Amino acid sequence: MPGGFDQEWGQLRADAADRRVDMRLNGTGAPAGPTAPGGSATFASTPAEKSATADTIQNELEPRTRTATEHADEATNTAVKGFEGWDTAPGLKKVAETWDGQVKALMGRLGAEKVQLRGTFGLVVRNDIGLTGSDRSAGRASTGFRGSRC
Repeated sequence: MPGGFDQEWGQLRADAADRRVDMRLNGTGAPAGPTAPGGSATFASTPAEKSATADTIQNELEPRTRTATEHADEATNTAVKGFEGWDTAPGLKKVAETWDGQVKALMGRLGAEKVQLRGTFGLVVRNDIGLTGSDRSAGRASTGFRGSRC
């Protein structure tokens, strides 16, 4: 059938473009937020929420990632031994090296996120105090008064 594929492909692309795409997490829609349609213009989270997220990284994500890495390393090492003398063994070693590098990067990222979450509140407070202090000094300087009248 001439043009059948092109016609069908064009129809499928048009249908896909017409569909509304939603992101679902655990069977629910993504929560409204500052970047979500209908979300609030205020972006905020409490220090307790940041601390809870940092705790989740420390107590769940980091340990589970280490456990998964150790399991994968053991399985890969066993496979490398099983394929010794075959071209597959060096390939598996290369895959293991790449995996270890990616895991190291992931663990570094998780650690950095955890530190940043724990430090955000203090940073905001220090910035607020700094801005308040600079507002006061800027206010004095802008008045032109330095203890005497001209």
